[in-house]
Amino acid sequence: MRIIPIASGKGGVGKSLLAANLAIALGQGGKRVVLADMDLGASNLHLVLGEQAVRKGLGTFLTKGSSFEEIIYTTSYENVRFIPGDSEIPGLSALRMPQKSSILRNFSKLENETDYLILDLGAGTHLPILDFFLLSPRGIVVTAPTVTATLNAYLFLKNAVFRLLFNSFKKDTPGHEYIGKLKKESASLQRLYVPKLTEQLAQVDPENTEIFRQYISAFHPRLVMNMIDGPQDAERAGKIRRSCREYLNMDIEHLGVIYRDSVQDIALASRLPVIVYKPRSVLAQAVYRIAEKIIQSEDDDSGTDEASFAVVNEDSFQSAEAEAAVDYEVKMESLEELAGSGALSPGDLAEIIKSQQYEISVLKKENTLLKSKLLDASRQGFGI
Repeated sequence: MRIIPIASGKGGVGKSLLAANLAIALGQGGKRVVLADMDLGASNLHLVLGEQAVRKGLGTFLTKGSSFEEIIYTTSYENVRFIPGDSEIPGLSALRMPQKSSILRNFSKLENETDYLILDLGAGTHLPILDFFLLSPRGIVVTAPTVTATLNAYLFLKNAVFRLLFNSFKKDTPGHEYIGKLKKESASLQRLYVPKLTEQLAQVDPENTEIFRQYISAFHPRLVMNMIDGPQDAERAGKIRRSCREYLNMDIEHLGVIYRDSVQDIALASRLPVIVYKPRSVLAQAVYRIAEKIIQSEDDDSGTDEASFAVVNEDSFQSAEAEAAVDYEVKMESLEELAGSGALSPGDLAEIIKSQQYEISVLKKENTLLKSKLLDASRQGFGI
């Protein structure tokens, strides 16, 4: 069973959209899938999935109101089962260690009857979210091309790396004591570059530093850039990658891009996942493409050295940019057909252009703000 945690640095970037549609796409590909809504306290994945709300979910399981078997529901989609969350209990950050351990034990029982376990995690960087994300070295981070979304995606990955760091240096080890000392001396431990911090730790605790290096060497999270409006937006993923390589000493893979499409809102109102509502849409085809890449990577997770992963990751970014250009052409051709058929009036086209111009002006303002922050950070000698 392969675990696919799906996370985001901030809400509203389409994390649940990807989780639900990806589960269905993998199920259509013959894979046995369990989709779990782990966003406790704000659970709404059933709406994206097009399923009715249920009375029992992870919340009732954690409060002893049901067994784990009772909260695994068969959906109307081929090979897809669903574990609902619960919007009536405190958020995922409130999970206690025994509760988290209980969930993990029951997840392990799905091993023999499940090919993919997809975890739709809550937004943010609470420790339980990071721990569930780190159940796989190839979890997925969903982001959007806005400056705030890409920055939050990077910060999520940074927090995941620091979680690995703290897991590597147990209590009473020299490295743990050194990290504690740095925390007292520095306003924020995370302001330190991971490569430099690793070198320092190697001097005081070489054994556990090697464990951390092995963790980082195997950690290859994947990125999905959602809500893009043009090929230029795909390039923003490269900025996240450069920051990860320079400041975190790790690399990421680009799993693909998804264009912003109003068909998702229509599908949601119709209580249907978009790949069911309109499987030939650009958005749906992007999800199918991502599912295909995941299936193709099944044999690539083991026995691959770091150099080979670097090549794969480089190719993935080039492929994503090419896919963004192709999808844009398809999207524009569809728009031209609609305009030619009279389905779109001149007023509709004017509104679309006006909306695009507004989004461009917002991005320009965000870029100016980010440049100012980067300049201040560089003066202080810190990374973003």
